[in-house]
Amino acid sequence: MTGKLGPDALATALAATGAADPAVTQGPAYGEDAAAIDLAGAGETLVVAADPLSLAAESVGTLAVHVACNDVAASGADPRWLTHTLFLPDDDPERLRTVVDQVDATARDLGCAVVGGHTEVLDALDRPLCSMTALGTTDRFVSSGGAKPGDRLLLTKGAAVEATAILATDFREECREAGVPAATLDAAAEFLEEVSVVPDAAAVRDAATALHDPTEGGVATALVEMATASEAAFAVERDAVPVRPETRACCDALGVDPLATFGSGALLAAVPPERVGDVLGALDAAGIEGAEIGVVESMEGDEGKRGTVRLGDETLAEPPQDELYPLWEAREAEE
Repeated sequence: MTGKLGPDALATALAATGAADPAVTQGPAYGEDAAAIDLAGAGETLVVAADPLSLAAESVGTLAVHVACNDVAASGADPRWLTHTLFLPDDDPERLRTVVDQVDATARDLGCAVVGGHTEVLDALDRPLCSMTALGTTDRFVSSGGAKPGDRLLLTKGAAVEATAILATDFREECREAGVPAATLDAAAEFLEEVSVVPDAAAVRDAATALHDPTEGGVATALVEMATASEAAFAVERDAVPVRPETRACCDALGVDPLATFGSGALLAAVPPERVGDVLGALDAAGIEGAEIGVVESMEGDEGKRGTVRLGDETLAEPPQDELYPLWEAREAEE
């Protein structure tokens, strides 16, 4: 299966944590995208997150920076430093320049310094693979696992922001043939400029009990991961999840569920009910859309609900496979 490992297989990797270190206050865990390291005596926590990216061929450098920095921001920290490991399928200088220029421009926009990395040619690949590590500091680490019964679940921007940009660029011709107007595709391609959640996190982190950014598998997977990390049960109204018209058009054209595909650009937050108004107001002041989509349920008398998400009429106990993968696989099969 292409994509993320399932929870059982992932548990094997997460169990391999090396030597114990009391400075590690958040280590590897299902649903957690970043580690937290206590900087003794400094009053701050170092947040570290790593992510590889290869499938969004047109914008791999841009997305690689955003995806790694989003994980740091979604932990309550300001991303500051990056290391960049880049594997290329050949030594084409134009391809190299395109990727590193994307990385450089995106890092500059976010105020991050690229401090190291590694670059090599690996001819087993058919496209570039960027593996990015982001680091930042905070005085209040926010995990994915802090949601409490009664908390409200908020989502910024909408579902499938990243996937919309990918569909409008990597799959533009397929969308056009399916009837999506050129103007809609042009607008959808610009969603790439909205995949950062650094400003979203800055607006909500002081009130949030838990934060998580949807990536592979989209909003549905992010909800399962947060519910599992929080040992909680979520109830979400599918119709309450914002889906932009451009997203709906591109996803409907190619048969993709917008709640089950790449979602970078949105931020999922658990917020105490008395702070919802404050958070939505802060988002609005920052020019960021926000919506209440659900609630963290009480599990009294029903511990079996732990780690589940009631999404409309459907109950999710496992994350879905991202629905863009079959499109890439079908294209590769044709080639």
